[in-house]
Amino acid sequence: MIDVNELRKGVTFEQDGSLYKVLDYAHNKPGRGAATIRIKARDLRKGTTLEMTFNSGNRVQDVRLEYHNSQFLYSDDRFYYFMDNQNYEQYSVNAEIVGDQAPYLKPNMDVKLMFFESEALDVELPTSVDLLITKAEPSVRGDTATGVTKRIITETGLEVQVPSFVNQGDTIRVDTRNGNYVTRV
Repeated sequence: MIDVNELRKGVTFEQDGSLYKVLDYAHNKPGRGAATIRIKARDLRKGTTLEMTFNSGNRVQDVRLEYHNSQFLYSDDRFYYFMDNQNYEQYSVNAEIVGDQAPYLKPNMDVKLMFFESEALDVELPTSVDLLITKAEPSVRGDTATGVTKRIITETGLEVQVPSFVNQGDTIRVDTRNGNYVTRV
């Protein structure tokens, strides 16, 4: 059991038979009374996101997780398929669990799969990924006085705001934590 004050972004815990991963954490201490801890968490089995509030001093069940270095192979309408780099075993992960991370996945990309009791529950991406630009709006000539950006679409369907000098056919690096442009590669 762990105290709710120890819940931080990325921590996984079990409550009422469901596994949750903390996405956001806020600690509120009013002038009087006990502190409250508000978290935004994702149910790892269902893929749903919900907000929870705990009183300071409450406890939740911590869980032991295993991580496997894996390679993304392909996806279909319902599942994403990965291969373990150690034993070449293949795993399927429900599309709802991959969720917002899907536009960052490219075939043959190395990721970490999170397992709980031999059940693949989550995908941990690298902090940045290089993507090819397949569609870009044209730049307006002479519009360089301020930090002008334009919208592009990458090979995986991800939409990103980039500086105006980036063109179709370029490869860019995107931060997987927030979806922001990092640099042109």
